[in-house]
Amino acid sequence: MTNPIFRRVLLKVSGEALMGNQGFGIDVNVADRIASDIAEVRAMGVEVGIVVGGGNIFRGVAVASKGGERVTGDHMGMLGTVINALALATSLRKMDVDTVVLSAIAMPEICQSFSQRATRTHMDAGRVVIFAGGTGNPFFTTDSAAALRAAEIGAEAIFKGTQVDGIYSADPKTNPEATRFEALTHSQVLERGLQVMDVAAVAVARENNIPIIVFSIHERGGFGQILAGGGRKTIVTDE
Repeated sequence: MTNPIFRRVLLKVSGEALMGNQGFGIDVNVADRIASDIAEVRAMGVEVGIVVGGGNIFRGVAVASKGGERVTGDHMGMLGTVINALALATSLRKMDVDTVVLSAIAMPEICQSFSQRATRTHMDAGRVVIFAGGTGNPFFTTDSAAALRAAEIGAEAIFKGTQVDGIYSADPKTNPEATRFEALTHSQVLERGLQVMDVAAVAVARENNIPIIVFSIHERGGFGQILAGGGRKTIVTDE
């Protein structure tokens, strides 16, 4: 078996990825397929933490855009991430992958609460850890949560699963002239305003020397291929 290029990683899964071709909610078949890719990586000996978004269920900014309170909207969005985390955990457990959900918002009847110590204990025991509830604070995206959790667990890289196979100069779905990048620095991503992760997330990754690897979450086996040294992706690093 090929030795993986990283031993501990943080995977960011968007809520939209779990939606599949549906207009709302969770496509169980898609969740199972993503879980199978995670199980494959776990079998390679890679320790995996996961941050999941909630855009397939609710976006907090939608409340603010209609004149509502942003804080309340963001709290609603955090609850959406918990639903997604539980769904992905269910898919992983069906594949006999030992998985735990840790929430930044205490809800002990549903899942465990997040702490760095608990997370490291679970990961050292070989469990996949899914982080729910974002950062636990309004005004911060789940991208920021991914960068923060990656730093807290000592992840060697952040894997950002997106709808396309890397970072482009523009949206390739609407602009056929968009250029795909093989590699960038964190500073270039920020300076060019490339919409891969929000500014706060990229800044945290840069400050902690954590590479960001952007790939298609829909490419079956793509996660494992990259960890084996291949695959199609864009790498963001300052090294």
